[in-house]
Formats: sequence, C-alpha cells, structure tokens
Amino acid sequence: MFIKPQTTHCSLTISEQDIHFMQQALALADRAEAIGEIPVGAVLVDSNGKMLGEGWNQVIQLSDPSAHAEILAIRQAGKALNNYRLLDCTLYVTLEPCSMCAGAILHSRIKRLVFGASDYKTGAIGSRFHLFEDYKMNHLLEIRGGVLATDCSKKISQFFQRRRKEQKQQKQAV
Repeated sequence: MFIKPQTTHCSLTISEQDIHFMQQALALADRAEAIGEIPVGAVLVDSNGKMLGEGWNQVIQLSDPSAHAEILAIRQAGKALNNYRLLDCTLYVTLEPCSMCAGAILHSRIKRLVFGASDYKTGAIGSRFHLFEDYKMNHLLEIRGGVLATDCSKKISQFFQRRRKEQKQQKQAV
C-alpha cells in the first residue's frame, strides 16, 4: 500500500487467508469495545496459518499503556513459541500500528504485517510516521494495508462517534 525502500509489498489481490484472519481480528476488536476499550483486535499466525497469539486493546482494563492489541498478541505468540523472535509470522491488526507497536513488530522480527484501517493520527506504518522507511533498519517487513479497511474503519469511527455523543450527554446532564 505504501512505497518504502525497505519493505516489500503484496500484490493488490487480497487472499482468503488475509480476509479470514482480519475477520478474526475484527471479532477481537468487538471484545475490546464490549469492555469500553478502543475497538482494535490483532491475530498473530505462523507460516502454516496456525494462530499463535491474539489480543484486543486492554489499556484501561489492565491499567497498562502498553496493552495494545498488537503487543498482547506478540507477547502471547512469544510464549507459545518460547522465543522472542517471531520469524515467518504474520500479524493481522484492524488498525495501523502506532510507533510503540511498530517497534515491537521490528524487534520481534515478524515477517509480515497486514492491517485494516489507516490511522492518520498515530499510525507509524505510513499514515503519520514512516518507521519502516529508514534504510538503516536491519529488518525487512512485508506490509499489506487496507484489508477489510471499510469494516475496520467503520468500527473505529462508530466507536468514537458514540463516545463523543455520550460525553456530550454527560456534560448536558451536569
């Protein structure tokens, strides 16, 4: 989706596997939303399509600013493999990762990142920042953005619209 010197890109065709795992990530985003968190979900799979980790935003619930969906999925996968290197793995996430999550992706050596909606406020894969464009990076990451982008974007937008409406109603009640 984005042109970067140090990344490779998939074809314009979205695979059935990408759709399948993005749908799973969307279901996890629903779990985040159900507990009042920003609805972001992530699934991490190995090269055979076996799920190694999953996560949904839990920063409020866990009182942990690092408890983003991606980080939780990466932690779980690391434990499943008993290794901090997640070579030949793909991370599916409903929203473009922030700089913290992009750093974790880099350090874990995930091979492929597939995300749904772009994040023009804090996205670190091309929308706001360009973490993987630096030619000095020692890790090549394959990136595929825009998978089920409409569904992913709609979920986030509706969440924030609802949240703003609730906050407005609370102010009016006071």
